[in-house]
Amino acid sequence: MKVGVLALQGAVTPHLQKIEALGATAVRVTTEAHLRNCDALIVPGGESTTMLKLIASNHLFDPLQAFFRTKPVWGTCAGAILLAAEVINPPQQSFAAIQVRAERNAYGSQLDSFTTDVLFSPLNKHITVDFIRAPKIYPLSQSVEVLASHNGTAVCCREGNIVVSTFHTELGASNDMYAWLIEDYFQSF
Repeated sequence: MKVGVLALQGAVTPHLQKIEALGATAVRVTTEAHLRNCDALIVPGGESTTMLKLIASNHLFDPLQAFFRTKPVWGTCAGAILLAAEVINPPQQSFAAIQVRAERNAYGSQLDSFTTDVLFSPLNKHITVDFIRAPKIYPLSQSVEVLASHNGTAVCCREGNIVVSTFHTELGASNDMYAWLIEDYFQSF
């Protein structure tokens, strides 16, 4: 399996390392040709406004939009914002690939970052995650499945071929979520 990481800005290298640690081929995606070579894609955390500008300047909006319709995708933090149907605080353009509302920086500033454990339902176990200037996500449709919550708020959701999480797992030691994505979820598409 070839798993791409959108590599225009943000936490790219840690994702590539996790993918390779599980024996999949990691692809650094900066062009449409790279994207065409991928079976699945991770849209990493970073700064969503900057990422949108870089997506536009690299002529990737339409190719990404087409990819998101059929291929498995995981958006983390800023990636979740880019994939959301609606973005607030402030509003911005998105791909509307999953029926969730993303509220930017809902957990506070960089100084408010924290690490915690959340129950990840596909594995029925707790995983350690990092919240860094994280958004909050709110399902807008019953077709959106909540995979993990924190203090009663959804922090990981799935709808069809799209998974979004407001947290980072690439910074920790565990490969549990990557193993589920690469060995199970991504394979189902």
